[in-house]
Amino acid sequence: MNSKTENADLSGTELINTNLSAAQFLDVNLAGARFVDVSLANARFEDVALTGAMIRNANCSGLSIEGANYEGMLIEGILVTELLRVYAASLPQGHTPV
Repeated sequence: MNSKTENADLSGTELINTNLSAAQFLDVNLAGARFVDVSLANARFEDVALTGAMIRNANCSGLSIEGANYEGMLIEGILVTELLRVYAASLPQGHTPV
């Protein structure tokens, strides 16, 4: 079943035991949304604002982040920009991180 919902205001709506697999969210505002016990396996996020977001108790195995702004981003309380700087400094002369 293909269906399209446009300009819907679902503010404050609680979706419980809902199957949204293969759904596409285009130009959607999820600011302040809370996701608990959610599977995002194989999900793809593009042009996403995660400013101030928190991810807790997550399985990040196989997670790939590309072309992101890491300013102020922390992993276990450590600035990601500092981790990347130290890593780059540890590489042999002439090598650049991929």
